[in-house]
This record gives sequence, structure tokens and C-alpha cells, in this order.
Amino acid sequence: MQSATFAKPLWQTYLLFLAPMVLSNFLQSMSGTVNSIYIGQMLGTQALAAVSGMFPVVFFFIALVIGLGAGAGVLIGQAWGARETHMVKAIAGATLLLGMLIGLVAAVLGTVFARQALTGLGTPADVLDDAVDYAHVMLWILPSLLVFVLFTQLLRGVSDTLSPLLALIVSTAVGLALTPALIRGWLGLPPLGIQSAAYAGLAGNLSAMAWLAWRLIRKGHPLAPDREFFAALRLDRVILGKVLRIGLPTGVQMIVLSLSELVILALVNQHGSQATAAYGAVTQIVNYVQFPALSIAITASILGAQAIGAGHLQRMGPILRTGLLINVCLTGGLIVLGYLLSHWLLGLFLTEDSTRAMAEHLLHIMLWSLLVFGFQAIIGGIMRASGTVLVPVVISIICVVGVQLPAAYWLDGHFGLQGVWMAFPIAYLGMLILQTLYYKLVWKHQKIERLI
Repeated sequence: MQSATFAKPLWQTYLLFLAPMVLSNFLQSMSGTVNSIYIGQMLGTQALAAVSGMFPVVFFFIALVIGLGAGAGVLIGQAWGARETHMVKAIAGATLLLGMLIGLVAAVLGTVFARQALTGLGTPADVLDDAVDYAHVMLWILPSLLVFVLFTQLLRGVSDTLSPLLALIVSTAVGLALTPALIRGWLGLPPLGIQSAAYAGLAGNLSAMAWLAWRLIRKGHPLAPDREFFAALRLDRVILGKVLRIGLPTGVQMIVLSLSELVILALVNQHGSQATAAYGAVTQIVNYVQFPALSIAITASILGAQAIGAGHLQRMGPILRTGLLINVCLTGGLIVLGYLLSHWLLGLFLTEDSTRAMAEHLLHIMLWSLLVFGFQAIIGGIMRASGTVLVPVVISIICVVGVQLPAAYWLDGHFGLQGVWMAFPIAYLGMLILQTLYYKLVWKHQKIERLI
């Protein structure tokens, strides 16, 4: 399998990675949207508000685990490139066990302090009791959710992006089928009300993991849950130290970026409900363009790690160039479609002509800059392949907290609502300039060695 990865043309390898990842992102977005529709339509607005209150808590732990997965993915990629299957299992086992322990700690502490946490997050009093009931169930299924998210990330380190996609299809299908059945009590199932989505999600995750285990064992996969794999489930301090060194900054970056989005939303909210609706519609479209750009960066990081592990350092430059070219074609193509179809796309979310016109103007201001965002993410991904993660992450955080947010406030004061959107290209250009300078002046002159 390793030799096949290096034998194919790079653009082909990229596309084989990208197609399942982009589809996975689409499925996850669609699943969340449909679940919200179920709850809102079948249980009412108050139920939707109660469920929404848990999102920041769950996202915090998912961001932490995605960070762990990013760190472990680099190490697994290097071990896989070096054809050291035993090390692949050791890294995966240590990381999965840590992810499970994080989930269990979160479940215990979260259950005890759920009411205080939701009150602190400003959950409205009229939905607080329902939100606490939902939180208790959601927190106890968190360990299985985190392990599922983490394991699908680790599979990508060994060039397997198809298994995570198929597992996600199983999880999504079971979850979406069970949620309305549990809400209404169909087929003799108990009506569980607001907790239905959480229990349906648990059933989906367990079904997907069981199916995934069967598939991996049948294929003799390097990460199949066999005897050797279970023997590797131990907290190896050396391995976890390296995973956390790469992964924690990535997790922190995700949390900071999501908090900055809340600040931007607060700025937008000051312009009234029409502006908030426009923000929501624009964000939906931006997400579908941004996901492929991030997927290209993840692919660059994995391929780079495998090249380092195999001792093919001469491939790092071609991997970067191919990633940048695919970003021009794929992300650039989506951006062009976004401009051409913006009126129709925004009409899917917005019915008022004035709000749609506002959203279209705002989308046109910043959509092009997602190409720049993709460039800087790919450069950061290449550097992460060698374990260089702290400086690229700090650059991203500085450009968001120190450039984007102040620029948004200043431009909002001078140009109104459109000024908030002008701040996005400014921040992305800043990221690209600084990441490129660090890559050319520092990283390229460093000695690249295997981390494990």
C-alpha cells in the first residue's frame, strides 16, 4: 500500500484522498442540518434552543480530539511511510486510549457541573431544565463520539480515506432514521423527546464502529482491531508527548477561531436581524468552499509525513506545489461557481429580496479570499508534516485575534456591515504572507527528520 502511494502521480493521489474527505464533510454538515430540522419541526423552537446550548461544550472536546488526531496523523504518516506497521499500531493505540479517557473525564465532570456550565453559557431559563437533561445524555455518549472521530482521523494517516467515509454513511443513515422514530415513538420504540437525537447519535456511532471493525478485519488492515492492536492500547508517555506537542496547538487554534467567529457574529448582530440572517446564509456557502481547501491542506500534511517517513524528502516540494495547484483548480472553481450562482444559492436560505441582496454583496466581498486561505493552509500543512506546528498556529491566531478582529471593528465603524467582511481577506492575506516568509526563510533551512 505504501509503495502504491508513492507510485501514483501526485495529483491522482491527492484526488483519491480528497474525494472521500470532501464527501465526509458534506455528510457531517447535512446530518447536523437535518437533525436540527427534525427537532425544530417535531418538538418546537424551545427544544431546538435547549439542544443548541450544548454545542459549545461538545465542540470544545471535539476540537481537542481533532487536535490529537492531527498530531497522531503526522506520526502515523511518518511510521507508515517507513513501513513500520507495529509503530502505526502503537501510536493509534496510545492516542485512542487517551481520547477515550478524555471523553470519560468529560462525561463525569460534565454531568456533575452541567447546570452550572449551561447557566454560565447564558442558556435561557425557560429551556434550562430541558438543556440539562439533554446534556446529561450527550455527555455520557461523548466517549464513543470522540473515539469515532479520532479513529477516522487516524485511518487517513495510512492513506485510507474511503473507510472513514463509508463509516460516516452508516452512522449518518442510522442516526437520521432513528431520530424521528425516537421523537415520535414509532415501531414500538420509547418516545424520548429532546434526548432522541443524542440516543440516535449513539446508535449511529456504535453501528459505524462495529461495521468499521468488520471491514478492517476482513481486509487485514494495519489498524484492524486485532490482538496486536488491543495490546497497543496503553498510555505510552513518549508517543503521547509527541502527539500532544503537534496536536494541542491545532486544537487550541480551532477553539480560538471558533471564539473569534462569535465576536464577529456579535458585531453583525448589532446591525439587526436582517444582517444576522445574511451572515447565516453567507456562512453556509463559505463552509462548502472552505472544507475542500482544508481537505487539501490535510492531504498535503499526510503525504508530506509519509514522504519524510520513507526518506523521500525530495518529494516535499512537489507535494506542496501540487497542493497549491489543486487549490487553484478545486477551490478556485468553487469560488467561480459561488460568484456565478450566488443569487440562486442565497435564495435557498433567504426569501426576502432585500436580505438576499445584502447577503450577495457581502459574499462577493470575501469569497475570493478563500483561495488565499487555502494557500496558507497548505503551506502550514506541509510544515506540520515535519512536526513544525507551533509557529504556523501562532501566525494564524495572531492574524485572527490581532488583525481580523481589530480590522472588523475599525472597518465596521467606517463602512458599516460590509466592513466586517472586508476584514476576512485582510486576515487571510496576512496569514499567507507570514506563513510563506516562515516557510522560505526558516523552515526550508531546517533539517527535517523523523519524529518517531
